[in-house]
Amino acid sequence: MPDKTKKLRLIFIIYWILLAYILAALVWWFIALYRQNKLMTKYEIEQLDPAGANYQSELARYNSFEKRKTAQYIGEGVTFFLLIAAGAVFVFRAVRRQLKHSQDQQNFMMALTHELKTPISVARLNLETMQKRKLDEQQQQRLLQTTLQETNRLNALCNNMLLSSQIEAGGYRLTNEETNFSELVNGCVQDFVTRFPQHHIASAVKEDLFVQGDRLLLQMLVNNLIDNAIKYSPKESPVTIVLEEYNNNILLQVKDEGRGISAEEKKKIFNKFYRVGNAATKAAKGTGLGLYLSKKIAGQHNANISVTDNTPTGSIFAVQLNSYNEKR
Repeated sequence: MPDKTKKLRLIFIIYWILLAYILAALVWWFIALYRQNKLMTKYEIEQLDPAGANYQSELARYNSFEKRKTAQYIGEGVTFFLLIAAGAVFVFRAVRRQLKHSQDQQNFMMALTHELKTPISVARLNLETMQKRKLDEQQQQRLLQTTLQETNRLNALCNNMLLSSQIEAGGYRLTNEETNFSELVNGCVQDFVTRFPQHHIASAVKEDLFVQGDRLLLQMLVNNLIDNAIKYSPKESPVTIVLEEYNNNILLQVKDEGRGISAEEKKKIFNKFYRVGNAATKAAKGTGLGLYLSKKIAGQHNANISVTDNTPTGSIFAVQLNSYNEKR
């Protein structure tokens, strides 16, 4: 990936050099034609007889011809310049977008490598410990619980990657079924309470709220938002999940009391691979796919997803979905 980025930068530099040469040639072409037109007109006028009867009309005709040719050169020059400028802007944006995409992919691969190695290493270490040592029942259960958490994390990561590829390729077929969203959210919350007993996870979920949509995707949406809140919150601060009715719709809110998100980064956090800060050096785990997929899933269900500041600190991710209760 670094070699690819270097090649793109080299191509970018060569392109600007060639562009500068083309613009210089365009200016030289205009000046040369303008001078040639002046000289030709001057030569034609010198051939005229000042004492002739048609001298003034011929002089006016040559001067008019010179002005028309000059206007023609200017028009052609401006047209070529605008075409070159438009092409330059297009290529510049395309190359800059490609460079950014390459950098994002590089950061993603570095984060992904860490994300894959960590659960595998933990699971392997736990299993080797159980194989080599005689542990009591409580110790075995603790190691098994940790291993299960890491495999669940690995499974969630693989699901995010697979779903992201399928959505972009148009290969995922969305199902449309009636879903008890209250039960789905409660199940997700309970799963995170079990997986992260050291975190304080609270919920206020109104019962029997139904939506129409893909149950698997909706579950992934809720899981990604809760997982994101846990990642970027201290263990001692609470993460709160609220599900309620709002303006005849269903409103899901995931609140954390972490460090929050700046106004500038609020515009970027739903972009693919984007993570607050440097993805290669951040202590928080993640690949930058969770919020990207959350926005995609929300869009596929005609839902709105947004992020606002929490009080006194932190963030609130809110998803507003169409209620299915009135249609039941």
